[in-house]
Amino acid sequence: MSVTDTTSGLSLKDILANSSIKTSTSADGLASATNSATGKKALGKDAFMQLLVTQLKNQNPLEPQDNGEFVAQLAQFSSLEGITTLNTTVSGLASNYNSSQALQASSLVGRSVIAPGDKAVVDTSKSFNGTIAVPASVDPVKVKITDADGKVVRTIDLGSQKAGTSSFIWDGKNDAGEVAKAGTYTFGATATYDGKATSLVTYLPATVNSVTISQTGGELMLNLAGLGSIALSKVQTIGM
Repeated sequence: MSVTDTTSGLSLKDILANSSIKTSTSADGLASATNSATGKKALGKDAFMQLLVTQLKNQNPLEPQDNGEFVAQLAQFSSLEGITTLNTTVSGLASNYNSSQALQASSLVGRSVIAPGDKAVVDTSKSFNGTIAVPASVDPVKVKITDADGKVVRTIDLGSQKAGTSSFIWDGKNDAGEVAKAGTYTFGATATYDGKATSLVTYLPATVNSVTISQTGGELMLNLAGLGSIALSKVQTIGM
């Protein structure tokens, strides 16, 4: 009795194709794992690992995943882990920065600062000091002091000034030698440069009433008494 080999010429792939054993494709497995792992959310490290394990389970046994591809995916997972750790660290640094900024803000309240501006609240019973930014040698430099009604109460002639910073002092008196009323005054500095009258930047003292801390990481704002707000970066000097 002869026996005929009916499997000759058939490959393992043909046998699997004709058998009842079904292998799911990696694409279907990955799609299912993606939906269950992410739930339409950002892909995190746990979901990434779940997708990697699912891909290994559903790979084609006849065409297994290449070792190089597997190593590359592990490298991607390592990078994702590092980015997650970095985000956590940065969030901690941001929180510490906000705490430090709040501490810095509390120490500025009630202190005097010198910042660029043309207005100042002046106590005329004592001398008032200010500075002027002089971009080049000019002649002459004058400071006009105007009250809240727009009336010029005093003009200070500083004469010729070299490039740099020039200081001036107002004794609180008007041009008639009378003590002016305390209040808010405007200081306008001008100089003749190349035959033309040029406005100069003045730096005036002010008192910090309160501080505004940005909730979005913006710059610290100082609220000056009677003058409005100014960014901390624009402050030239912080005094007592």
